[in-house]
Amino acid sequence: FLSFIPWWYIMNPKELINFLEKLISDNLNISTMIWGPPGIGKSSIVASAAKKAKIDFIDLRLSQLAPTDLRGLPVPVHPEDNDKQGTSKWYPPEFLPRTGEGILFLDELNMAPPVMQGVAQQLILDRKIGSYKVPDGWKILSAGNRKEDRASVFEMPSPLANRFIHLEVEANYESFKNYAINKNIAEEITAFLAFRPKLLHSMHIDQKAWPSPRSWEIASNLFKHQLPIDIAVGEGAASEFNSYINVYKKIPNLENILKGKGKSISFPKQISSQWATTTGLIYRSKSAKEVKNVFVWLIDNATPEWTQLYASDIVESFKTQGKLSELAKVVMNDETIIKYFKDCLLYTSDAADEEDSV
Repeated sequence: FLSFIPWWYIMNPKELINFLEKLISDNLNISTMIWGPPGIGKSSIVASAAKKAKIDFIDLRLSQLAPTDLRGLPVPVHPEDNDKQGTSKWYPPEFLPRTGEGILFLDELNMAPPVMQGVAQQLILDRKIGSYKVPDGWKILSAGNRKEDRASVFEMPSPLANRFIHLEVEANYESFKNYAINKNIAEEITAFLAFRPKLLHSMHIDQKAWPSPRSWEIASNLFKHQLPIDIAVGEGAASEFNSYINVYKKIPNLENILKGKGKSISFPKQISSQWATTTGLIYRSKSAKEVKNVFVWLIDNATPEWTQLYASDIVESFKTQGKLSELAKVVMNDETIIKYFKDCLLYTSDAADEEDSV
């Protein structure tokens, strides 16, 4: 399983979750270090993997701990224990796991000072510290920012670095979109980032606010309460988003399309409006019947790439909600939809055969 992984492997959030799920399901206790820029959601990704595997999750911010916080406190041996008079025991902190299965996540590892990294090193390499031992069902994962991110990081000791496999995660719109739909992030923001994916993560070290997956989630809450979002994502990104909102106001009546009353409604011609319309329909399709109505409308009015985009995203959304069988029963009984996808498969197959012959 690990043979394909070089010493440094770059992944998007979805790939990282799949990788972590494999580590968990195959019970591989391999020390893993996740690198990535601030605001990309490293801790959220690890927490999601633990939640999906139905195991516990403990998030420790090492930069906020002192060595005694992790090692525990020395306590004199009880006077009645004559064999060990004049010695002390280390009482480990209560937040370290004792039983069960889970992920012990050591976040901000390289922001912790060297003395703290030294204490963490024993926990990571030996799976124990003082009298405390990590239960067999627990995996230790770590994360940190890179030097180029201008974070206040310390050099990781070579012996510690050499014990890890190193993964780097980078921002990815498709992964963010799946997360945004499930977390009910404002559809206007998701549609805007589909149109301007480079603004999903654009770090400006000379500015206090700049766009990242984390700051866009904050911006969504501000936008929903009619508050300015520049305080979350910066003036440049906010200015572009505000201009895009004017586009969003001119998209077709999506509610009529969802109700099956879209025969007189045309698919927009501008690319920005096309993204806004398709994203809005993905967000608002809550029932299998609404999905069927949208499919029929897209098949009649839009080009295949937009229908296929809607199809892939809506299937992922219903799968996450555990409603995929309900969707299949309704959609796959519609002759128009069945014929459309059969024609798409034939077209794709013919195109592939033609490419192979060339």
